[in-house]
Amino acid sequence: MEVTRGGAASDADLVRTIADAAPVCDSQAEAELYRRLAPRVRLYGLRHLRDIQAAADLTQQVLLMTIEKLRAGALREPEKLASFVLGTCRLVVLDLRRGALRREALLRRYGAAAESEAPAPPDTLERQKLARCLEGLAERERSVLIASFFADKSAAEVGRTLGFSAENARVIRHRALLRLRDCMGVAKEAP
Repeated sequence: MEVTRGGAASDADLVRTIADAAPVCDSQAEAELYRRLAPRVRLYGLRHLRDIQAAADLTQQVLLMTIEKLRAGALREPEKLASFVLGTCRLVVLDLRRGALRREALLRRYGAAAESEAPAPPDTLERQKLARCLEGLAERERSVLIASFFADKSAAEVGRTLGFSAENARVIRHRALLRLRDCMGVAKEAP
């Protein structure tokens, strides 16, 4: 890496160092490049996106794309690194805006239909009935159902936690669900 008058490598030197080190990365050169360019990209993001988090996301995305391109040797003129990064910023911001416009158009077009098809929130009376039915189960059955469905554990994990085999946990879960269905008044589905 060549050193300029101020003692630091130029942007072009960093680009060459990163490209020459590929496929192995030169983390020191990449970190220096990031340190130099991140404030510029962040400022661009703040000006054009007007959101701190969006600007931070833009910084990460643009610099990641830049480093990947540099590793691949895709920048033909290392002296034009700043222009390359600025162009990448413009393209990413345009892509973000296009995506937002597409989402808005889709919401305008299909939003009302999607809202009408959304499932209604569970009825309070149904939740109360479910709570009563769960309380009516034996402690062991209730523990197996809670571990299976609320803690999202497998039958083996449930059995290990509660002190019985996975097969026993499956049988207890099956019987508890049958009792719960009966209590809730849900008809059995035909196979």
